[in-house]
Amino acid sequence: MDSLEKQLICPICLETFTKPVVILPCQHNLCRKCANDIFQSSNPYLPTRGGTAASGGRFRCPSCRHEVVLDRHGVYGLQRNLLVENIIDMYKQEYISSRPSPEQKVDQPICEVHEDEKINIYCLTCGVPTCSMCKVFGAHKDCEVAPLNSIYQTQKTELSDRIAMMVGNNDRIQGIISQLEETCRSIEENGRRQKSKVCEKFDHLYAILEDRKREMNVKVNAEQEEKLNYIRRLTRKYGDHLESMTKIMETGIQTLEEPEMAVFLQNTKPLLQKIAEASNTSHLERVERGYENMDHYSVSFKREGRALRNIDFAREDDEEEEDEEEVAVDADGRAGQTASGEVDSLNEALPPLLPPQPLSTCRPATSS
Repeated sequence: MDSLEKQLICPICLETFTKPVVILPCQHNLCRKCANDIFQSSNPYLPTRGGTAASGGRFRCPSCRHEVVLDRHGVYGLQRNLLVENIIDMYKQEYISSRPSPEQKVDQPICEVHEDEKINIYCLTCGVPTCSMCKVFGAHKDCEVAPLNSIYQTQKTELSDRIAMMVGNNDRIQGIISQLEETCRSIEENGRRQKSKVCEKFDHLYAILEDRKREMNVKVNAEQEEKLNYIRRLTRKYGDHLESMTKIMETGIQTLEEPEMAVFLQNTKPLLQKIAEASNTSHLERVERGYENMDHYSVSFKREGRALRNIDFAREDDEEEEDEEEVAVDADGRAGQTASGEVDSLNEALPPLLPPQPLSTCRPATSS
C-alpha cells in the first residue's frame, strides 16, 4: 500500500492527487490546479480569466521536462485521467476500511435448499458457498469443503492482483493510443509533404502533364486516407477495449467493498472470468514499424525531361509513301497534324506511372 501511495503523489504539491487529475502528453499526471499554477508561472504575460489561462501556451513537465503545448482551452484542454482518479477513490476507501471500527452485524445469506441454515462453508469441488446441511445430507456431501474466511482471503487477494494487473494494462494501452494518435499526425504530415513535392515537380512541366499530376495526387490521397482510416479504426478498438476494462475494474472495486464474505464469493468467480477475458489483448492488431511512411511516392522526371528536350518536328517515314491527296493538304492542316504528332510522340516517350508500394505490404500484421 505504501508503494501505491507513492505513485499517487503529485510532483508539484507533494500531496495525493486532487481531482480532477490531468494526464500530460508524456504520460505523467498532475492535479489540474497544480498544472494551471505551473502554466501561469511559465507564461506570466498571457491573459487570464478567473485565475485560469484562457489562451494557448506551453510549459514543461516537472517530472521529465517534456514541453507541453496547450491549445486555446489552456489546461482545461488536457485529458482527464479517470483511471488515476478511480484508483485514488479506491485507495481512500481501502484506507478508511482498514482503520478499526465498531463491529457491525451483517445478515448472513441463507441456504436456498435449507431455509433455516446460513451459508457458512465453501465447496471447493463445485466452487460455490453452501451450508453445513448440504455437506452432511445434501448435494455436497461427497465434496471437499473449506471455511469461508480462508477462501474469502484467497479470492480477495487474487481479485486485487488481477485489478492491479489491469491497471498496468490500461496504462500500456493508454500509451499505445497516444502512439496511434501521433502516427495519425505523422501520416497527415508525410502525406502533405509528399503532395507538395509532387506539385513542385509538376510545376516545371506543361499543361499536358496536369493529368499525370492529378493521378499521382489521387494515389497519395487514397493511401493516406486508407492508412488514416485504419489507424482511426484501430484507435477506436483500443479505446473501446480500454472502456470495457475500466467498467470491469469499477465492478471489481465495488465487489472489493462487499463486507459479506458469502456474497463476495458468489460474485467473484464470474468477475474473475470477465477480467481474464478482458486482459487478453491478443485480438488487437499492432501497427508495424514505418507504417506511417509515405516515401515510396517520391518522384523524378529526369527521363521525362530528356524526352521533352528531344521533341522535334515530325519526320517522314521512309517506309511509308504518302498519297497524292496527303501531299495536296494545305499548310494549315499539315501544321495541325504535326502538332498532334508531337503530342502523341510525347505521350509515348513518357513512361507509365509506376504503381506505389502495395498496401498489403504496409498493412500491420496481427499480434500472435
